[in-house]
Amino acid sequence: MKSPLIIDYYTDILCVWAWIAQRRVDELNNQLGDRIEIRYHYMDIFGDVHNKINTQWQEKGRFEGFAKHVINAASDYENAPVNTEIWQHSKPTTSATSHQYLKAVELAYDRNKSIEIALKFRQAFFIDGLDISDINVLNTLLEQAGLDIEIIHNTISDGSALAALMNNYQTAKQLSLKGSPSYIIDNGRQTLFGNVGYRVLLANVEERLKRPSNEASWC
Repeated sequence: MKSPLIIDYYTDILCVWAWIAQRRVDELNNQLGDRIEIRYHYMDIFGDVHNKINTQWQEKGRFEGFAKHVINAASDYENAPVNTEIWQHSKPTTSATSHQYLKAVELAYDRNKSIEIALKFRQAFFIDGLDISDINVLNTLLEQAGLDIEIIHNTISDGSALAALMNNYQTAKQLSLKGSPSYIIDNGRQTLFGNVGYRVLLANVEERLKRPSNEASWC
């Protein structure tokens, strides 16, 4: 059986474009099944939220302006609902807390469970308006999902979850990724990033599936 095409998928959990892309990634999995394998990784876009907003959005209304931007960005996508009070009622300080917990879940359970919890974290932020930089909020979400908090915390306490996260961050920098979400297709043979439409994403993946992975360059 032919090995699946690897898609390394990098996002920041607080990124609205990654939230919008969620439905596209799900559909890609549904459409192509075992012909592809999407590997989820995290990158540092909102590692220091307040510094980011107070510098990059200083002249555009800071949190209020950024909130309007997020709501407007998602308004055309019915599959990416956004709380009208987003970035107003609660202001997460960092995405790194959630990223570390997701790596902890991956180590304590498996990759699929981490992907499942990542969706729950995103829903908690974008729909419910919860502060997913708060470990108490994250612990509650994990408990509601029926996970064993102790074994997850063990991978945080011994540093292994943080090490796995740092590996993601460092790899994203080495790849010079430009934004979230980023799709690295077939071990770097193609890179897509940002608000890539589903048909464009599907066409690029299907084209790569048609080509042998050992195809020689003409150059």
